[in-house]
Amino acid sequence: MKPVLTIAVVTETYPPEVNGVAHTIGHLVQGLRQRGHQVQVIRPQQNKRDLPDCETRQVLVRGVGIPRYQELKLGLPAKRRLLRLWREQTPDLVHIVTEGPLGASALRAARMLGLPVSSGFHTNFHSYSRHYGLGFMSRLVAGYLRSLHNQTDCTIVPTQAMRQQLSDRGFNNLAVVGRGIDTTLFNPARRSAAQRVAWGCRGEELVLLYVGRLAREKNLDLFVAAAHAMRQRNPDIKVVLVGDGPAGAALRRAHPEFVFAGMQTGEALAGMYASADVFLFPSLSETFGNVTLEALASGLAVVAFDYAAAAEVIQQGVCGLLAACDDPDQFIAAAVSLAIAPERVAGLRRAARDAAEGLSWERIYQEMEFTLGEVIQRHRLSRTVVGVQPYWRRSRS
Repeated sequence: MKPVLTIAVVTETYPPEVNGVAHTIGHLVQGLRQRGHQVQVIRPQQNKRDLPDCETRQVLVRGVGIPRYQELKLGLPAKRRLLRLWREQTPDLVHIVTEGPLGASALRAARMLGLPVSSGFHTNFHSYSRHYGLGFMSRLVAGYLRSLHNQTDCTIVPTQAMRQQLSDRGFNNLAVVGRGIDTTLFNPARRSAAQRVAWGCRGEELVLLYVGRLAREKNLDLFVAAAHAMRQRNPDIKVVLVGDGPAGAALRRAHPEFVFAGMQTGEALAGMYASADVFLFPSLSETFGNVTLEALASGLAVVAFDYAAAAEVIQQGVCGLLAACDDPDQFIAAAVSLAIAPERVAGLRRAARDAAEGLSWERIYQEMEFTLGEVIQRHRLSRTVVGVQPYWRRSRS
């Protein structure tokens, strides 16, 4: 009989917030619960209407706004509260999602209680600092991240390339658990003629799509350059950006010729993906890039750098086009090649859906379950925690 795990997940961001980390952690928590495990979520309170939820075992702590990311909160240290909480309800494992003060205090509390700790590497904060005039802090931030993660029993990363990259930087005890995609939600069948008309399409014009935060770290200057280059060769191309962020207002002022659809979720977002044709993703700051999988599953021809999710999933020239990470001109050339070859776009779109078919979340849930179980096993073998019943003796009722 498979053991039941009790897992405490500590995160600064969680659904209904809209970002890649919240999306991933929401899926993993849901999947682990579906597999019978008990998952407690510790996160900052986002607003006054945000209340603790006993049914979903959410524990709220104090937070403060993040500079230039006021829609998110940075969790304040909560070591004393977590010590009380975990002495009363001792988890088998603490999983730290984000590396802020809340995550650091959770690591200290877990170590004081002798609990195994895993962590996830979800955001290249050291890379982000360069985009906000804080490049001088990049090395300091990278050192902090390495120190925190190396104090955990295991750091989980989404790709083999990220594992190698972090290993080269001195990170230890790395494991790979990928990401999945809901191929029912993100599906070419959601293509909508009405949506295309709303974007100004009169017929079969190519629709070029971007989905994500409108922020400096997403390399949007390159998206704009590629879009303009494509429109020079094919003036009928429609350019649609879905999402919002600190760069949104400036982009809307500078490019009234583009369609700005704002933040979208669920079926509305899936319908916009499926109603487009080409997906440009110029970011080089991702640890994964969930939007790449969403675009592939929706049947879009993808142009991206040979990096993160795109490098893992896209076969060059089959379901998308990849550019070398140090070559923005190659990225633009790949995009332009599709502007003048609608028949090639059609072939890439068909293969894109095929590439996404095997990327189920169920497989990811199994991998996460196995990885966390191994962390617990190794920790138990190296250290006996007095007064805590070993997780493998507990079973489902």
